[in-house]
Amino acid sequence: MLDQGAPPTTRPRPQGGGGFGSRMTRRKPVDRLVAEGGQGEGGTLRRTLGMWQLTMISIGATLGTGIFVVLGESVPKAGPAVTISFVIAGLTALFSALSYAELAGTIPVAGSSYSYAYATMGELVAWVCGWCLVLEYGVSVAAVAVGWGEYLNELLDGTIGVTIPDALSAAPGEVDGAIINLPGLIVVLLAMVFLLGGAKESARANTIMVIVKIAALVLFCAVGFTGFKSGNYSDFMPLGVAGVSAAGASLFFSYIGFDAASTAGEEAKNPQRDLPRAIMLSLIIVTALYVLVAAVAVGAWNWKDFEGSEASLTAIMNDVTGQNVWGTLLAAGAVISIASVVLTVLYGQTRVLFAMSRDGLVPKTFAKVSGKTGTPRVNTVLVSLFCGALASVIPLGKLVDATSIGTLFAFGLVNVAVIILRRTRPDMPRTFRVPLGWLFPVLGFGFCAYNMYNLDAATWKVFGVWMVVGLVFYFLYGMRRSRLETEPPAAEVSAVK
Repeated sequence: MLDQGAPPTTRPRPQGGGGFGSRMTRRKPVDRLVAEGGQGEGGTLRRTLGMWQLTMISIGATLGTGIFVVLGESVPKAGPAVTISFVIAGLTALFSALSYAELAGTIPVAGSSYSYAYATMGELVAWVCGWCLVLEYGVSVAAVAVGWGEYLNELLDGTIGVTIPDALSAAPGEVDGAIINLPGLIVVLLAMVFLLGGAKESARANTIMVIVKIAALVLFCAVGFTGFKSGNYSDFMPLGVAGVSAAGASLFFSYIGFDAASTAGEEAKNPQRDLPRAIMLSLIIVTALYVLVAAVAVGAWNWKDFEGSEASLTAIMNDVTGQNVWGTLLAAGAVISIASVVLTVLYGQTRVLFAMSRDGLVPKTFAKVSGKTGTPRVNTVLVSLFCGALASVIPLGKLVDATSIGTLFAFGLVNVAVIILRRTRPDMPRTFRVPLGWLFPVLGFGFCAYNMYNLDAATWKVFGVWMVVGLVFYFLYGMRRSRLETEPPAAEVSAVK
């Protein structure tokens, strides 16, 4: 294993020369990325995940957020045409998923799009991409955890008639008198406990939760369809194309997570074969369920009734049946299913930081691996505490849009990376290729840019501040500590060999 300690006093000549510009554009060789797979500080990650587990990780990280949490906020923006918004968001995800599938099969490493950018566009772009992934995964964990608390209250109310008071179940400023979102903090800490047990054990728990969530959504469709009213679709697009686009940009949050399988590249048994299949299969399943549930929900409830509804699917079930038992049953499924999103997205966050730490761009403590469990334990604890803190004090809406813009930026870079790698390494073995040449990657980049454009100014300001903070950290720490900066070329050659 290569030394990841402090930079030597006499620093060797950086890769590509000593110029400031060349230091920012230096690339990490693909061969080295693959050769270092699994290596951490003090231990290695274990290859225990097959295609089934990888697909469940991808579904677990994706399915649930858009339907159980964000649907109530998106329908008032688009009306019944929210089903089209889901399709727009799904197409954006599809084109990017194709690019992810090609790169995951070619460069099967834990860093996901961060590592792909490092191999194709250079260190600075890779850092920006990794910083966006920190925003994507870390903040989305917090956002989903907030939604988990809403359904937990629905479950408690339907079973024992008691709910957690607003002071302890909402973020400050979300409702009057709110102090802390305690359920959001608790679910993140529970996910942390599972992850500390090991990747295989976490995957097993996630698989069970995914099966429960699919069953809960199928149950909703079966019951909700009995209350379907065609008149609810009479005014299909009340807020016009702008409303559909705005909802689509927010609903892209619903598809965040299918790339979580790509972060398991160093823990998959056969990543070149299984990662592309898991990514594509999971996206097809998730998109079909999203569109079906959205169509049934709007058919059963007038779109104006979604305004201010925090657990809309539960409320629809109660209205359609006239009984609380069905809504309570769905709330139980939502509590379990949203917990799986927290678990798998938190997993993805820790693996991205693991890869960045191994490259020297963030402190080496994030790359320390437990010899007993084969997991980055310190990394997991630190990330969980950070995400739990966000979930406990920041309102849901602000978290959702901040997550979407970071994800769209990272996905856009993945599409560009496919084009660059095809030009620079055309003969590299690929277990999956995006069809129709450059067309789909170009469309993927265009859809990402379009959805970013439709996010509001406040979200762009948050993103700008986040980028400034990240760049300051890179220039003060990452650039100087990068292993491409601190290790002589000979060390790199020997590492690959």
